[in-house]
Amino acid sequence: MKEPIKVLFICHGNICRSPMAEFIFKDMVSKQNISDRFYISSAATSTEEIWNGVGNPVYPPAREELAKHGISCQGKRAVQVSKADYQKYDYLLCMDSNNIRNLRRIIGSDPEDKVRLLLDYTDRVGASIADPWYTGNFSVTYRDIVDGLEGFMKYLGMN
Repeated sequence: MKEPIKVLFICHGNICRSPMAEFIFKDMVSKQNISDRFYISSAATSTEEIWNGVGNPVYPPAREELAKHGISCQGKRAVQVSKADYQKYDYLLCMDSNNIRNLRRIIGSDPEDKVRLLLDYTDRVGASIADPWYTGNFSVTYRDIVDGLEGFMKYLGMN
């Protein structure tokens, strides 16, 4: 069997956008019966949501938005991305350009071109997924993430 495709979704705190992307993508590949072809996770560029080594759970409105679509993120806690994650993952997909800037401070250069914005897989190249922590609009964030993930699946030839 082939090695799974390893995907890491990244945002600032790992309590809204990146865990939403992680669990929406896990749901998508599960419904297509291709979960075994992927290793999917998410992480933060900051430690703001991590206290004494323990990450906060997914922000309640993000968890509720996922639940509206029948998706559970039970047990997920914020973790920070590490330099080692660059070698571990095939794709490091960020939600906005600040995430990319902060990620590069952690990992250094990107010689294998693994770091991208999630919306780069749509016709909105270079666009950010708005942070619902600030906008309060979790349904727009959900829709934008789904658009990005559908584009990513197409890119991988799995749509």
